[in-house]
Amino acid sequence: MNRYLSIWFRHLFTDGYAIQQVALRNQSFVMAAPERGRMVIRAVNALAQADGIHSGMVVADARAIHPSLTVVDAKEGMEQELLDMLSEWCLRFTPDVALDPPDGLLLDITGCPHLWGGERAYLKDLVLKLRGMGYDARAAIADTIGAAWAVARYGTITPIVESGKQKEALSSLPPAALRLEQSLIERLHKLGLYTIGSFIDMPRQTLRGRFGQDILTRIDQALGNVQEPIQTIRPVPPYEERLPCLEPIRTAGGIEIAIRELLSNLCLRLYKESKGLRTAILTCYRVDNEIQRVSIRTGRASRNETHLFKLFELKIRTIRPALGIELFLLEATVTENLTATQESLWHTAGVDEEAVAELMDKIAGKIGSDKIHRYLPEEHYWPEHSYKEATGLQEKPSTQWRTDKLRPVYLLSRPEKITVSVPLPDYPPLLFRHNGKLYRIIKADGPERIEREWWLEDGLHRDYYRVEDESGARYWLFRSGYFDDKQSGWYLHGFFA
Repeated sequence: MNRYLSIWFRHLFTDGYAIQQVALRNQSFVMAAPERGRMVIRAVNALAQADGIHSGMVVADARAIHPSLTVVDAKEGMEQELLDMLSEWCLRFTPDVALDPPDGLLLDITGCPHLWGGERAYLKDLVLKLRGMGYDARAAIADTIGAAWAVARYGTITPIVESGKQKEALSSLPPAALRLEQSLIERLHKLGLYTIGSFIDMPRQTLRGRFGQDILTRIDQALGNVQEPIQTIRPVPPYEERLPCLEPIRTAGGIEIAIRELLSNLCLRLYKESKGLRTAILTCYRVDNEIQRVSIRTGRASRNETHLFKLFELKIRTIRPALGIELFLLEATVTENLTATQESLWHTAGVDEEAVAELMDKIAGKIGSDKIHRYLPEEHYWPEHSYKEATGLQEKPSTQWRTDKLRPVYLLSRPEKITVSVPLPDYPPLLFRHNGKLYRIIKADGPERIEREWWLEDGLHRDYYRVEDESGARYWLFRSGYFDDKQSGWYLHGFFA
C-alpha cells in the first residue's frame, strides 16, 4: 500500500516574497496585479488576512479597511518558481515529488518514513523545516492523494490518517475537501449537505443523477477505489541510494562513512543485476538548503566498493558541509552489463585488466579524465585521420594498426608549415626552418608516398621523409604534391623518439 503526503502552503506567494524582503515579515501586506483597469489583490499574508483582507479584493477596498496596508506588485510566474524550488528541496525526503498548483506539493513517501523513525517523526521534521524557512505549511499523510490533500487543508484532528481509515477521516470535512468545482459545492450547500459524511453513503446512481460523475470520481479517488497517478518532477533513478542523517554531518570522517554505506548498498544491487557503474554522482543536502555534488567516472564498468570509494575519496576535500549535511544521495547515472568474466583488453598475457582500469580511474580522479586518452585505428590513408579516440577500455578496434611502416611516436594533429632547402626536386631537404628555428639535416630516408582516398575528395598526394638533424633528433616531414605544383609545400608532421 502506497502512502502519500500532501503539503499546503497557506500563504505561498507572500511567504516567498517576505523571505526575500525581511522588512515585510512583521507587516500586513498584499501582492496585487492590474485587472480590467483596477489593482486586484492576488495574495495576502497572514497578518492582512487576519484584518479581513482576502485574495480577489480590489486594492482600494482593502485600503478602506486597512489604510496603512503595504501593496507590492505581483511578479508573474512567481508561484511556479517557488513551487519548483520547494519541490527540489523536498527531494531530500523522497525521490517522488510532484507539483500540486497553485499552492501545494504531493509526495509519494512509500518506504521513506522508517528512515526518520516513523511517519510522525517524518512529518514533523518536514513541516518544522519548512516553517523554519519561513513558509506557513500544513501537511498530512494518507493512503490516497485525495485523503491527504483533504486533511492537509481541512483536517483538525490528526494529520496522519491510518491505513484504510480514509472514510472516517473525510466524513466530518466540508465538500470542498474533495476538490470539487465551486458551483457543485454551492449546490450541495443549498441542499443542506455541509459535510462529506452527509452524502458519501448515498446511492451512487442518485449522486450521479443529481451532481454528475465528477463527485463520484473524487470520492473514489479519496477512498482509494480509483488509482490517482502523480507526475513527479524527475524520473525515479533506477540506481539510487539514500542515507538520511539523524544528526548533521560536518566532518570528512562522517562523509567517508556515509559514502562507504551508500556504495555497499549500491554495489550489492548492481551485483544482483549483473551491472557495473561507469559514472556516479554523490549529492549532499545541507541543513542550510544548499546542495553539494561530486561525481566520478570509471574507465570500465565496476562494482568494486574499495576502488569506487578511493575515487570518491579524492573528491571529499571539495565538499563543504558548512552547518552540516542531513541527507546523502548516491546515483549511478551510467551503468553497463558486467559479467563475472570480461574479455581481454589487450592480447597480452599476464595483464591484470581490472587493476589497469582501476589505476587509470585513480589517475583520472587526480588530473581529470580529459587528460587520459586511448586510441584505435581507423581505415584512412592520411596519418592524422588514421586513428580515433576510444569511448572506453572495452571498445574493440574494427581494423588492425599498421605495423609494416615506421611511424613517429608523436604525431601532430595538424601538419605545420615549414620552409626547406632542397638540392634537387625529388630529394629530401638539406635543412628546414620551423617556428623560427633552423634545423640542419644529416640523414634522410624516403620518400614514402601516401595518397588521399579517392572516394572522399580530391587532394594532393604526400611524399614523406624520415630525417635526422645534427643533434640526433628525428622528424617526419612531407612534401604535398609535386615540386612544380603551385599548391605544393613542405610540412612537419611528427617526431620520432
